[in-house]
Amino acid sequence: MQVPAGFLVKLWSFVSFVPFFILLLLLGSIKAVLVGPVTASIVFFGSSAVIIGLWPAHFIWTYYCVLKTERIGLELKILIGTLLPLPLLLLPGLAIVGSLLGGIGYGVFVPLMATFEAVGEGVTDKLTHCFMDGTVSTIAGACTVVRDVTDFCFHSYFSFMDDLIEKMGDDEAPLDIKLSYLPRSMLIAFIAVPVDVLMISAVALWKSPCMLLKGWQRLCEDLVRREGPFLETVCVPFAGLAIILWPLAVIGGLLASFFSSFFFGFCAGLIAYQEASFQMGLAYMISAVAIFDEYTNDLLYLREGSCLPRPKYRKADIRKCETGKEEHKLTTEPEERQQNGHHKHRRVLHPSKTFMQTVQRLRPIQIWDWFFRSCELNGRILLSEGLITAEDMEEYITKGKCKKLGIKLPTWCLFQCLLRSANSDSDGLLISDNVEVTNFNWPKDRVFDWLLGTLLVIKDQMRKLEITEDEEMCLRKLIMTNKNEKPSDWDDSGFPSDDNIKRGQLQAIIRRLQGIVANMSRVPSFRRRFINLVKAMYLEAIEAGAIDRSCDIKREVKVDVGTERFGDRGAEDIAGSSTQPQSNIDMV
Repeated sequence: MQVPAGFLVKLWSFVSFVPFFILLLLLGSIKAVLVGPVTASIVFFGSSAVIIGLWPAHFIWTYYCVLKTERIGLELKILIGTLLPLPLLLLPGLAIVGSLLGGIGYGVFVPLMATFEAVGEGVTDKLTHCFMDGTVSTIAGACTVVRDVTDFCFHSYFSFMDDLIEKMGDDEAPLDIKLSYLPRSMLIAFIAVPVDVLMISAVALWKSPCMLLKGWQRLCEDLVRREGPFLETVCVPFAGLAIILWPLAVIGGLLASFFSSFFFGFCAGLIAYQEASFQMGLAYMISAVAIFDEYTNDLLYLREGSCLPRPKYRKADIRKCETGKEEHKLTTEPEERQQNGHHKHRRVLHPSKTFMQTVQRLRPIQIWDWFFRSCELNGRILLSEGLITAEDMEEYITKGKCKKLGIKLPTWCLFQCLLRSANSDSDGLLISDNVEVTNFNWPKDRVFDWLLGTLLVIKDQMRKLEITEDEEMCLRKLIMTNKNEKPSDWDDSGFPSDDNIKRGQLQAIIRRLQGIVANMSRVPSFRRRFINLVKAMYLEAIEAGAIDRSCDIKREVKVDVGTERFGDRGAEDIAGSSTQPQSNIDMV
């Protein structure tokens, strides 16, 4: 797209944009008024009812697991048992407030954003989409939110608690604390919380006008010059909306600063406990304000560092200064770097990233879609080979639990992806013939970064094992049917290699992948989408004649699959999922 040149052209572009934006804003507001109360009511009453209804069971089961677990020492159990009633008693109130605010925000902003998205590039029949998008799909998305909350309360919570009460290994030690350190840590926390809350909130309030004005300046400049996030035509309707809603972003930043200040205050008590020093806790209390001030300076492109004091709060850092290690490191720097250091660290206001660049970098849902696509394709293969049976699918559909489907099938998908990447000498993960994910195109998310790093380490381990094709075919059956706890479990399995070391390493990799999948299954959307996937496989198997079941079961599954697919489609459209075809991108 050619950027407009000349003041008159830019002025005309801006003037012609204003009525277009006002009409979209008015239409989106009308839809928010009509759909918002219904959506907010669904989210509020549904989520609150689930959380409050399960609160007695969560209260009792949490105490039971804390007292029963071997992973927590006696002194820490006493402390947790004393402090645990406070957050548990506050949970119903927080659930009511969170459900209300979340329902209102979802009911207002989703129809509004859907209206602006309807006029973007690649959308046919824009007039119809402007009126219809964000209405029924928003209500369906609200139902999906309640479904995810229910899955978290019923499945994820009890899964966490089951891990807590599992027996420890021989090489594990229980987590415990020293009660003699607690008075000092609690005193520091009581002092640091009010001090940090006051000081950090004051810094945030002092810099909030700068954040407001700088944000407006950048958005208006990008709008007039059609640069940054408004370079593409698809983003032009969002320009005025972003300018209008920017004060809400500033208010959100103030609230986030206020709540994060409590975290800084409690961390001061933690530092005092870890360092066994009252002075180190006070030092962190002071440094926390300087750390926050420096972070806001970097965020707003202000001057480097902070004018506030930042004492060291780790004894190891103090010892390094005393031994002269930092001075020695400075003297070994090149003379040219020392002379021009102030030029190197000068903050530069970089150009804004375009909308398409941002979308390409932040696409975790695309990785999510690839993963479920792999589970679907591998599930069909394993079903045809008899490694997955109708009883397994019925158990997962009716009970929501089946280790073969919920854990072992995703584990085999990850194992196959890692093995293919290792055999092809890929630097990243080869999820298809034409797509490779690395550190450069992996979604910039901390959870995904952790997941990618772990998978790359496992891939390097598998490359060193040099797994053959015969071993790969046998591993498919072993992963789906065996326990894989010790090398002797594979004695009668027909595994080609007799090397117990290789067997043990492969079993360790399988157990680690199963642990990763178990953590992924606690994400509420995972459970919903996986159940939908299993139901679709079950229905396809019945229609193909591979499974002979009654019409009642078939009708029930068909209705559930149709309903869930509708809800997923609405939720993904609201979330701005990729509209590009994914049929040629999979992990198989």
